[in-house]
Amino acid sequence: MNHPEIIKLQKYLQVKFNNRAIDVRPRNKQNDSVEVYLGEEFLGLIYLDDEDGDKSYNFQMAILEEDLDEVN
Repeated sequence: MNHPEIIKLQKYLQVKFNNRAIDVRPRNKQNDSVEVYLGEEFLGLIYLDDEDGDKSYNFQMAILEEDLDEVN
C-alpha cells in the first residue's frame, strides 16, 4: 500500500472509533498489508484485497484469552 492509502485508512479508523491514538504503519517487506496500533500497543493487520479491480481492506485482530482477563 502506498502512503496516501495508509493515511486514508488511518483517518478512517480514527474517525470510526473516535480515537486519534490509532496509528497505521507500513510493514517491512510487505506491500499488501499494514499494521494497526493504539498508541504503542499492536492491534492487528489490515490486508489489501484488490481482486477484479474491486478494492477492499480486511482488518484482522487476534484477541488472546489472557487479554480478556485484563478487563474483568
